[in-house]
Amino acid sequence: MRVMIEEAVKSIRGKTSFEPKIGIILGTGLGQLVKSIDEEISIPYKEIPHFAESTVESHTGKLIFGKLSGKSVVAMQGRFHYYEGYSMQEVTFPVRVMKSLGCDLLIVSNACGGVNPLFNHGDVMLICDHINLLPDNPLRGKNDDSLGPRFPDMYNAYDKEIIELAERVALQHGIGVKKGVYVAMSGPCFETFAEYRMVRNIGGDVVGMSTIPEVIVARHSGMKVLGISIVTDLCFPDKPQAVSHAIVIKAANEAEPKLTKLVEEVVREIEI
Repeated sequence: MRVMIEEAVKSIRGKTSFEPKIGIILGTGLGQLVKSIDEEISIPYKEIPHFAESTVESHTGKLIFGKLSGKSVVAMQGRFHYYEGYSMQEVTFPVRVMKSLGCDLLIVSNACGGVNPLFNHGDVMLICDHINLLPDNPLRGKNDDSLGPRFPDMYNAYDKEIIELAERVALQHGIGVKKGVYVAMSGPCFETFAEYRMVRNIGGDVVGMSTIPEVIVARHSGMKVLGISIVTDLCFPDKPQAVSHAIVIKAANEAEPKLTKLVEEVVREIEI
């Protein structure tokens, strides 16, 4: 793994000397934040050694380097998912590269289904914790101590101080936010309503198909994390509604301006 990371970083450094401090992963339908980045360079994933190819609609597949709200960032315009057939190590490899490039903070976003009856379409939720129902873990196998500890503590996986900052920023700019627990299942099929009921019963507020692997690796490597979800569909077991990828993208696009403003202002205010 270490050799692969070094090869990817060397390739990137051959194209730019830009040194990001914040890594950003943009989820389904949420890729337009890049328009707010004063771009230095854009590198397609296919030009970076060991990067996978994003195969999901709306996931462009580029690494964007530049300034956002005055801070140096690198943004993934499109992520990788376990359901695409990639290993957990492949899904999370870009986080390893971000860390090696100098990032100390990971901001990760996603589209998700709401199982909390107090949530509504288009709500922005700050992730305060997660429940991992994925069938694999990106840290399974021999541990490289130079990348992180064998048994990383997931206490404060989503940094409490940064969550408090995001709440203050949201209040200042009139952005309504919720807080809750994100549950990840493997997909790509949307869950049954029995599964939605299970997610709610075990303490979940939303359910999705991503994010947790990247967060595990970020914490393993010592990065702080801010996770933000957009509720794109409602998954209340007692009020069944059909859902499709088109519905998810439409809802994500409609809510995207709120997410973009929130991330812009959090990045502006954060000390890193």
